[in-house]
Amino acid sequence: MTSSARPGGTRTDADAGSRADSRRNRAAVLAAASQAFARNGLSVSLGQIARLADVGAGTVYRHFPTKDDLMEAVLAQRIEELTQSAIRHRESAGEGAFFDFLTEVVVSAPQRRDLCQVFRAGDWPHAVYRAAGRRFDAVLDQLLRSARDGGLVRRDVDLATVQALVTACVAMRQAHPGQDHAMRLVLDSIRVRNDSRDEMPVGSRCSVCDRELASRPVGRPARYCSAACRQRAHRRRAAVRGRG
Repeated sequence: MTSSARPGGTRTDADAGSRADSRRNRAAVLAAASQAFARNGLSVSLGQIARLADVGAGTVYRHFPTKDDLMEAVLAQRIEELTQSAIRHRESAGEGAFFDFLTEVVVSAPQRRDLCQVFRAGDWPHAVYRAAGRRFDAVLDQLLRSARDGGLVRRDVDLATVQALVTACVAMRQAHPGQDHAMRLVLDSIRVRNDSRDEMPVGSRCSVCDRELASRPVGRPARYCSAACRQRAHRRRAAVRGRG
């Protein structure tokens, strides 16, 4: 026998079932919208999405009163999926976790390419997207800090730099599909290698006189404090070669 409402506002089995149905319908609409946008772009109507989700149009409008609301929810869901992946990489604590995640973001970008149109849309609500974006940025920043503290990423690299590089890699792969080597070269530009003379940490010292070096905003990090020290280093290397 189905239970009914009890004194004091106790929830009934019917109420619980209704809420469960509502959650399932919302999930079905989101899944259908994500699939439809990926296949056919953002021109898909809410009616088409309702048919794909096998629900009534009223159900779609009840959860997402406008198409902008639905697009924002789908985009936020995609960002949350990336956030969860970043968390998994962070918890793996592997040396390559940071770069593995950046590669995943770039390689999987074509699956979300259609939703990039949302950023160029006119006036649409951003609250849900902003919340998802802030959460993603926080987890990505944690990954970056861990890699930087572990000596794997240059100390002058911040979150904005990483975001710019990833955006550049996505655009490059769209223009030149299959150029994964080029993508790796771009991402490797922020990687620290112990055998590289070009990746001196910020705040390093002259390799000749040990004077502290000023950091450079662009170009190669300095190795010497002056032309004189550079010339002395050259003479030392020449002398070593001559003895050999």
